[in-house]
Amino acid sequence: MALNTAALKTALKAAFMANLSSPTSGQLAQIDAMSGAMATAMTTFVKTATITYTTGLANSGGPVTGVLGNIIT
Repeated sequence: MALNTAALKTALKAAFMANLSSPTSGQLAQIDAMSGAMATAMTTFVKTATITYTTGLANSGGPVTGVLGNIIT
């Protein structure tokens, strides 16, 4: 699954909006800016993960079998 920063921004904005009954235009602008900044920060953070293959897969001329061993840092 690819990271979708725009969808994350929309979800964050909806979460903030759920707690406001009648936000002002200033609050709407702040929520939009904060949602965008948070979505970008989260996407950037997730992209810094490193997956290191340790062991587990085998191929003897047929399909690859086994359980993927890895370390996520």
